[in-house]
Amino acid sequence: QVQLVESGGGLVQPGGSLRLSCACSRSIFDDSAVGWYRQAPGNQREMVALITNSGSTNYADSVKGRFTISRDNAKNTMYLQMNSLKPEDTAVYYCEARYRNTFNYWGQGTQVTVSS
Repeated sequence: QVQLVESGGGLVQPGGSLRLSCACSRSIFDDSAVGWYRQAPGNQREMVALITNSGSTNYADSVKGRFTISRDNAKNTMYLQMNSLKPEDTAVYYCEARYRNTFNYWGQGTQVTVSS
């Protein structure tokens, strides 16, 4: 069974930084595109950042220049470095792995709250 476990969320002041991690229980990252999504109360889940098997990245316009997605296939782990955080970044953040473009796996989510 494939499990994704996020960590690194928390409360941070505006302008601060957080680094989210997502560890996978199985060695599937070599064959997976992976990404981060978020969902704020009352909103739909939205894409934040994606990274393909080859390392190509895609970001939501709202986070470009502030967030950086990365992956370490050897550790089956992906990361989201979030800088210059804003209150509107407050949400539950989820990681996703799309294995061989067929199977989607999601983490349980980690809360990020940006507030003074």
